[in-house]
Amino acid sequence: MKNHKKVYIAGGCFWGMEDLFRVRPGIVDTEVGYLGGINDNPTYANHPGHAEGIEITYNTEETSFKHILDYFFRIHNPTTVDQQGNDVGSSYRSAIFFQNEEEKKDAEEIIKIVNDSGRWEANAATTLEPYSTFWVAEPNHQDYLVRKPNGYTCHFERFGAFI
Repeated sequence: MKNHKKVYIAGGCFWGMEDLFRVRPGIVDTEVGYLGGINDNPTYANHPGHAEGIEITYNTEETSFKHILDYFFRIHNPTTVDQQGNDVGSSYRSAIFFQNEEEKKDAEEIIKIVNDSGRWEANAATTLEPYSTFWVAEPNHQDYLVRKPNGYTCHFERFGAFI
């Protein structure tokens, strides 16, 4: 467990992100939930200001924060403000919730690489927000696309690696 860390990101509907990340090398666990909002104990029906996000537990001997962010920028459109696919609103914003200054610096570096690549038609609108609390979503949202393989998602791999 000493080589396990957590990452907190949001990039649209949490179902699709969780489904793609769960099978990545080095990913130990995923949970979907709410981050960055104004109320405690948010729910799907009441999460003002919160983003639908995921908590990713990873093995540092098998992957890294930067590689997780690299994949993050490949599976959602970071250039849209408060929108992914048909989902619109701040719940669907692209955000990285950094836990310390090193993560913030690494996130800024990856965003620069993504922007400089020219693969997207615009620069990333991804926000960098300090991590506060991750609120686990209701059980019916966990592993949603495993239980409903034909369920809604707007996430897919769009590009090869940035780094």
